Amino acid sequence: MRLIAIFFGLIFLLVGFRSNQSIELIFPSSWPEPIYNSNNYPLNEQKVELGRALFFDPQLSSDNTISCASCHSPYNAFTHVDHQLSHGINDRIGTRNSPAIFNLAWQKDLMWDGAIHHVDAQALAPINHPDEMGSSINEIVQKLNKDVRYKKAFKSIYSDDLITGERVLKLLGQFMISLVSCDSKYDRVMSGKDKFDEQEKRGYELFCKNCSECHKEPLFSDYSFRNNGLEPDPQLKDIGRMKITQNRMDSLKFKVPSLRNIEFTFPYMHDGRYKKLSEVIDHYDRKIHFSNTLDPILEKGIHFTTNEKVDLVAFLLTLTDKNFMFAPEHGYPKDFFNQK
Repeated sequence: MRLIAIFFGLIFLLVGFRSNQSIELIFPSSWPEPIYNSNNYPLNEQKVELGRALFFDPQLSSDNTISCASCHSPYNAFTHVDHQLSHGINDRIGTRNSPAIFNLAWQKDLMWDGAIHHVDAQALAPINHPDEMGSSINEIVQKLNKDVRYKKAFKSIYSDDLITGERVLKLLGQFMISLVSCDSKYDRVMSGKDKFDEQEKRGYELFCKNCSECHKEPLFSDYSFRNNGLEPDPQLKDIGRMKITQNRMDSLKFKVPSLRNIEFTFPYMHDGRYKKLSEVIDHYDRKIHFSNTLDPILEKGIHFTTNEKVDLVAFLLTLTDKNFMFAPEHGYPKDFFNQK
C-alpha cells in the first residue's frame, strides 16, 4: 500500500482545534486517482473535524432530533440497519434505503439516482427533504450562529466567526470525503499481507466470473446506473434515475452500490427489501424481473449452486473493514459537544 500522505489522527480537543494542517487521503497504489484529490479538493484537518461535529449534530434538522449520522452510522459503514427505509423527523419514513457514504472521493454522481454532482451539495438533499431533516440551510445557519461552540470553532478556522451556508456545506463535504475504507482482508490479500482460505478463494473466483462487471475492483462498484431486475414496489413507485433525467431508458436504474463492508450495510437494495446476503444472491439467481431497461447481463440470471452461494458469501465477508468502521476519528465527537 502506498501512502500518498501521512496518516492523520483526527482528535477534537476540549480546548480547541489542532493546527490548521493540510491532509491527504491514504489508499493503495493499485487504486485509481480519486475525483476529489489534493489538487482540486484539498482537505484541511480542522475543517474535517468541524465537519464531523456538524455531521453528528441534530441541530441540522427542523426539530433538533435528526443528524446526518442518524441515517449514516459509522458503525454500519455510514448507513443504517434498523429499518428498510430512512426515517426522519417525527418518525416520517422516506422512500429509499440510506446509501453507505464511504469512498465518496471516487464518485462523480451521488445518491441512488445521481441527483447530486458534487459532495459540497450533497447535504442539501436530506436537509431540505420534508421526510428526512425537514429544514433549510438558512434555518441551520441561524441556529449555529447562536451556538458559542460553533462561533469559536469557525473563528479558529476562518479569519472571522461568520457561519454561512456555503461554509457549513463545504465542511460537511470535507468530512465525507475523508471517509476512506481500504483495510479489509481483501486489501491485505491484494497487498500480499494475508491469504484467502480455500472457501474465500473459491468465492473470489465466483465473484470475478459472475459479479465483477458491475462491482469492479478495487472499489467494488463501477458507480454506473443499472436496472438490476428488482420488481418495482407498487407503493413506492420509484422510477430511479429516470426521475432525474426524464429519459425512459433510465427507468428503474439505480446506482451500483459498493460491496465493501456489505456485511454491515444491510438491508440491501435501494428500497432495503433484503435483510440477508443470501436473499440478494437468490434474487440474481431466480427472481429477476424483466423490463425494457433490464441490464443485458442479467437477462439469463446469474445461477449458483447451494455450495457456491456459501462460498460467495464467504468472499464478500472479506470486504469488511472494521478498522474503518470503529475508528475513533469517525465517531461522535463528544469533546466538542461537551464544551460549555
